[in-house]
Amino acid sequence: MQVNGLNHVNIIAANLAKTVEFYESVLGLEAQPFPMVIPDFDGRWIVDNQGQPIFHVQAFNPKRHAGIISGATGPIDHVSLTCVGFAETRQRLEELGIDYSVNDRQIGNLRQIFLSDPDNINLELNFAGD
Repeated sequence: MQVNGLNHVNIIAANLAKTVEFYESVLGLEAQPFPMVIPDFDGRWIVDNQGQPIFHVQAFNPKRHAGIISGATGPIDHVSLTCVGFAETRQRLEELGIDYSVNDRQIGNLRQIFLSDPDNINLELNFAGD
């Protein structure tokens, strides 16, 4: 077997609409409906500008997710995304009133923005040479 990359990250959203709106308005990603309807399985694919899925966001379902505490991320600390547009991203976060922090690394040309989504998933936005 050979692993060629990460396919997507699944997020159980406490509030599906709020989580989808975050990824569209804050990160500029696009939400798409699931390709087929599954009973009691509401959610969206969140895709990048090339149509590749990054996040699979699904609504919390007590039958399916029994024992999972909404908002808990378990052992996952963060999800890291490769990005372009550092200044524009900071400006958008400021306009939307989103809390974030910046790490201007002293080694290399990487700049990072850290923030959390509505389900308390930590996001690391990496901007190389930007």
